[in-house]
Amino acid sequence: MEIDPYPIQIRFSDCDMMGHVNNAVYLTYFENARVHYFGKLFGPERDWKTEGMILRTNEIEYLSPVYLHDQPFVELYVETIGTKSFTVGYEMRVNNELKTIGKSVLVCYNSIERTAVPITEKSRELLQLLKRY
Repeated sequence: MEIDPYPIQIRFSDCDMMGHVNNAVYLTYFENARVHYFGKLFGPERDWKTEGMILRTNEIEYLSPVYLHDQPFVELYVETIGTKSFTVGYEMRVNNELKTIGKSVLVCYNSIERTAVPITEKSRELLQLLKRY
């Protein structure tokens, strides 16, 4: 499945005194990319209360600064799929130059029962579409 990279709109308030995007803002960019990709992947009918996800871990590696007038895009891909959790990777580019990489571990979660749940077979099949080989 081909999903277009998520375009980032950098706001003035995203930047620090040195003129580049503040490190904490990248987590919001990655979250927005997840919403974009998962919306396209799982569709609007998914019951996010019983087949939801919670964030377990975030990692970010800053390779070079991103500035206010840059036009970055975030690509998301699936690295690994376990029994109840999976790992997604992120690549942020500006003009095809890799600026930042990251990853998140997400746990499948039923918010009604407040418990981690196994990845459904349908979700596993859809997540496989975002794996890199």
